[in-house]
Amino acid sequence: MPFPRRFRCRALRATPAFSIVLAVAPLVAAAAAPAAAAPPPSFNRDIRPILSRCIACHGPDAAARAANLRLDDREDAIRDRRGGATIVPGDPDASTLLERITSHDPDLVMPPPGAGEPVSAEERATLRAWIAAGATYQTHWAWIAPDRDATTPDAGGAWARHDLDRFVAARHAELGLSPAPEADLATLARRASLDLTGLPPTLDELDVLLADESPDAYERFVDRLLDSPAFGERWARVWLDVARYADTKGYEADRRRTMWPWRDWVIRAFNADMPYDRFTIAQLAGDLLPGGTDDDVLATAFHRNTMTNDEGGTRDEEYRMAAVIDRTNTTLGAWMGLTAECSVCHDHKYDPLTSPEYYQVLAFLNTTQDADRNDEQPLLHWLAAEDRAARAARLRDREALDPAAEATTERVAEIDREIAAIDARAIAVPVLREQPADQRRTTHVLGKGDWRSPEAPVEPGVPSFLHPLPSDAAATPDRLALARWIVDDRNPLTARVHVNRVWERLFGLGLVETQEDFGTQGTPPSNQPLLDHLAVRFMDDFGWSHKALCREIATSATYRQWSATTPQTLAADPRNEHLARGPRFRLEAEAIRDAALVASGRLSRTMHGPPVFPPQPDGVWQVVYSGDAWTTAENEDRYRRSLYTFWRRTSPHPAMTTLDAGSRETCAVRRIRTNTPLQALVLLNDETSIEAAGGLALRMSGTTPSIDEAIILGFRLATARTPEPDEIAVLRDLYDRTLVGYRSSPESAAALLESARVTAPENGDAPELAARIVLANVLLNLDEFVTRG
Repeated sequence: MPFPRRFRCRALRATPAFSIVLAVAPLVAAAAAPAAAAPPPSFNRDIRPILSRCIACHGPDAAARAANLRLDDREDAIRDRRGGATIVPGDPDASTLLERITSHDPDLVMPPPGAGEPVSAEERATLRAWIAAGATYQTHWAWIAPDRDATTPDAGGAWARHDLDRFVAARHAELGLSPAPEADLATLARRASLDLTGLPPTLDELDVLLADESPDAYERFVDRLLDSPAFGERWARVWLDVARYADTKGYEADRRRTMWPWRDWVIRAFNADMPYDRFTIAQLAGDLLPGGTDDDVLATAFHRNTMTNDEGGTRDEEYRMAAVIDRTNTTLGAWMGLTAECSVCHDHKYDPLTSPEYYQVLAFLNTTQDADRNDEQPLLHWLAAEDRAARAARLRDREALDPAAEATTERVAEIDREIAAIDARAIAVPVLREQPADQRRTTHVLGKGDWRSPEAPVEPGVPSFLHPLPSDAAATPDRLALARWIVDDRNPLTARVHVNRVWERLFGLGLVETQEDFGTQGTPPSNQPLLDHLAVRFMDDFGWSHKALCREIATSATYRQWSATTPQTLAADPRNEHLARGPRFRLEAEAIRDAALVASGRLSRTMHGPPVFPPQPDGVWQVVYSGDAWTTAENEDRYRRSLYTFWRRTSPHPAMTTLDAGSRETCAVRRIRTNTPLQALVLLNDETSIEAAGGLALRMSGTTPSIDEAIILGFRLATARTPEPDEIAVLRDLYDRTLVGYRSSPESAAALLESARVTAPENGDAPELAARIVLANVLLNLDEFVTRG
């Protein structure tokens, strides 16, 4: 059902980015009857978060451990020691832990003054109850593989469309929540299109859907989105942040580097729905695959996205080692959600990853040929698929020639020239290649992470708290073995991490909010049974298919809810962690720009190829050390999708960074959304924003004789819905007042048309077109436009 009129966004009034509150009857279920005695506190849910503030000094890091006490290990915590055991199961009063956290003596109290937040009275009570119940410890949830035999809850009834909805409904029942009604079809279309392709639906696509009366109209619309070439571009954009993709080398000079063929490989992989396990193996070890192709080798450029330093006077080995450390951190973070960086210098302070184990993982990645050289070797001379096919055909033509024929020599020379012309089009891309067996480096633990301080040698290996290497990989512990270990079905992290990443892109908040940290210091999952269900389904039922996972979520009842809610539900779940309403959040930087270009009719759908240079403010690159220059495109490249924009690490496009994109110097698995005045100024005044407004104004002027019809068309192009009469009136008043101003100042109207790169039709009214540009600019700055609701 559509939104009731009085609940819709006002056209010119900003609304909160996370939810719209509906003043309707409460949907919160009645309180349940009084329950039996509360169960004892859970270690993972209740106790671990309290003890986490103690683990830096009383945890896995032996070098930093105080009083030789580990609170993350039950056997050590209950061990009898002078003054009594820290924890005496069943006897809180005999446990020195409670004595120390309640002490008023600054020399005795724990945590010590200034060393952490004091334990609250409520937390002390929780610890007391836990100790009284036996002080049972639990393995951290993320180290245990999802249960493949878990039972789906009998919840949700007719509301549930998929099993995932039943897990959501079960949590609603626990918390006394009820789901919101289903959003109207236009809202769902814009939501799904932005989520799955990064672009809003065109009016033609929207009208086809709205005219389709079949019961599976929405599901078939989702299938069309999954088949769209824009799907691969949208999800490649997400992966580029993870992969720290850039078109430059980084560090001070930050000179250019050719990496875009790898970016295009990622786009093609997502569009082809390459299974995620294969996607993983190709990028980590495509060069080691038996019978691997050039595309498999190209995939390994993932780890050549590391920064290199070709400044004079730098030491190649220092920066080679920095790159290998970055690859190790990125591999464990991108695929497994582990914060391994601190183990470069010492045992992890919170998770059971020792420094020697870290260097065992690093050893898999320490035997590649690259060495921070200026020539970027090793390089793959990569040909596009059509060039490879043409080259193969020419070779076949040459082999088929009759050596006895008189014209053979001339024809061979002609074919060789054609092959040489094809080879000249090859693009040199940095890739991974393994060192010859007799030249492979020995890996050492580095004292305090210093490349000049090698300590004990280590062999390739994996952390002991996780599953062992597959038996077929243990005999040859190389990058291919590591990649297969990462996508092993026994790995408790890989599928969960990917499912969580997709969930965050579609709901604005991951089931595990700290996507970068699935360890003991990360936030626990808001619904672990749901996360585990989707992880198992992703591996076992979908065969690691990213598209199947996206379809399952996007067609669920949970996803299809209104983003509007009641005051009671908002109070009970302000961040929508428990999913009793639809997701609503601001679009990412690239999607805002691309959506504006779609609305304007100016977006170029050209795919692939070298990076492009859309407008950016003058002088931005004056800070670039290398003296490089930004040459703004004047052709269709000016309006290509944002993921094709040239990315310089020391100076990314300022509109992207203002809207929360990072520098891509290191792996970033999520962007933290902010809300600043600068963002509003960019959306109003950026050159591309003005030009998008110009394109939208032209579309509003083409076949619409009246201003009201122009407003309705522009509003639909921007928001995918028809404006209400009062919204039209507000916009009409803005247009009328603006038109008066431009009629009295035609030179201002001419200047705006020039900035928007539009020309008034012959005998046209420039002030009228200028007023429509202002109107279009307002539409492209509505909260409803920049928000995905």
